[in-house]
Amino acid sequence: MFGRLMPTEGKFFELFNQHADLCVKGAKEMVALMTNFDDLESRTHAIEGIEKQADKITYQTVDLLHKTFITPLDRDDIHKLITGMDDILDLYEDAAQTISLYDLQSVTPETRRLAELSLQCVEKVQQAVALLHNMDNARQIVGICEEIDRLESDADHVMRAAMSKLFRDEPDVRTLIKLKAIYEILETVSDRCEDVANIIEGIIVENA
Repeated sequence: MFGRLMPTEGKFFELFNQHADLCVKGAKEMVALMTNFDDLESRTHAIEGIEKQADKITYQTVDLLHKTFITPLDRDDIHKLITGMDDILDLYEDAAQTISLYDLQSVTPETRRLAELSLQCVEKVQQAVALLHNMDNARQIVGICEEIDRLESDADHVMRAAMSKLFRDEPDVRTLIKLKAIYEILETVSDRCEDVANIIEGIIVENA
């Protein structure tokens, strides 16, 4: 009877999936912002709203973690995974707000490319998280994590080329500073996706 009264796994995987879905939604808004730059205000508000929704899910997950006696994964892994995904949306919000605060008037093809690569990374995170409930998916999950690593390397290459071109060709120092900041934030999204992939790979090693 005592065992029946103990809270068990909870809805951790459902919460992971909800958060990952919001990460993809935020990533798509960022790509749309970079593609249709005349809609900056509404896109920024949309990203801010998505980030707030994700914050609530993060809070729910941490709260559930404190209330749950038996968890499906290591408690520290659950915490690292949900906060790692939350960092992704924090960066998208940071990017949108920075563009607005800096009053950036246009974006470069490299900015759009970095946003697109970050979306691809986030979509892979979503795919890996969706499979995490079943360790029979371990091989497939590891393959997805390897794809995230490859995309992160692609983002590094785009970032280096973009910086080189920026310092070589941009005559206006203020514009250079603004674009450099945006490049760095968007490239960091891919880094955070790689961090999440590493967390997921660690979970696979421990549980598969």
